[in-house]
Amino acid sequence: MTSTQPLHAVLGSGPAGTALAEELVRRGHPVRLVDRKGAGPELPGIERLSADVGTPQGARTAVDGAAVVYHCVNVAYHLQVEVMPRVQEAVVGAVADSGARLVVLDTLYPYGETGGAVMTEETPWNATSRKGRLRADLDEKYLAAHRAGRARVVLGRAADFFGPGVLNSTLGGAVFPAALTGGEVPALGDIDLPHSYTYIRDVAAGLATLGERADGDGRVWHLPTAPTVSTRDVLGMVEERVGRPLKLIAVPEPRPFGPFDEQFMAEYAEMFYQHTTPQIMDSTAFERHFSVRPTPLAEALDATVAWYSAWLAAQAPAN
Repeated sequence: MTSTQPLHAVLGSGPAGTALAEELVRRGHPVRLVDRKGAGPELPGIERLSADVGTPQGARTAVDGAAVVYHCVNVAYHLQVEVMPRVQEAVVGAVADSGARLVVLDTLYPYGETGGAVMTEETPWNATSRKGRLRADLDEKYLAAHRAGRARVVLGRAADFFGPGVLNSTLGGAVFPAALTGGEVPALGDIDLPHSYTYIRDVAAGLATLGERADGDGRVWHLPTAPTVSTRDVLGMVEERVGRPLKLIAVPEPRPFGPFDEQFMAEYAEMFYQHTTPQIMDSTAFERHFSVRPTPLAEALDATVAWYSAWLAAQAPAN
């Protein structure tokens, strides 16, 4: 039976895009999940489509027939400055032509170094890094397109991701497998500083809410994020769940570790301030406006450890 609900198109099938597509299905929406290959495991209720949204034709194909489009596309770190503006131009052009609303997944990068001040939606955009300035420039162009009436746009910012399916994160594939197997867990920068982490399922739920609620359009929102604690506190909670002390290895400056190779860390060096100064994100505005609460950190870590346990078991060679 054909759904009468409007189509929601998710661009990018990484952890955020995939979690979002699954959340939208749970909410009863027909969903198209778009990436360059159109491949991957079959996901109930989700149509996969191959399209290069960095090109005008690919973006038009991706958004065709959709009422809401979610931009969750990301590219390799060393390619972002070159590629992301091209993706923006193609996607904004496509939704401007189609009339679809655009929900953009964003980062905290535009704020730059805040000296430990709590980041809210009112925090000035003072980025000095290349990637921070890139993100700030992209965001201003998104909001300018909305102000000009060219497209209906809303941005949702998140802190560092963690959760089921999140491997390439500072609280991801370098931490949980080692924690579960007794390996070395990297301790980036000063782990006694407060550091916000956004649960991937809260990212998905927050973006889905922005897609359903046009009253949030035309501005930046901080996606629901649990109250900030120190990274050491987070790792202590991981210890409790894996039932063993973590073998913490200090990483006081950028260097390759876990899933992050030399090329990535060379690009990440300018962002390493995130681990040497407090990173405190406040999502109160979103929580109050949309009447939601972030997943408690303990519950989110329970789900994350369970997912990584199953993932590790699946990696083990069959006897």
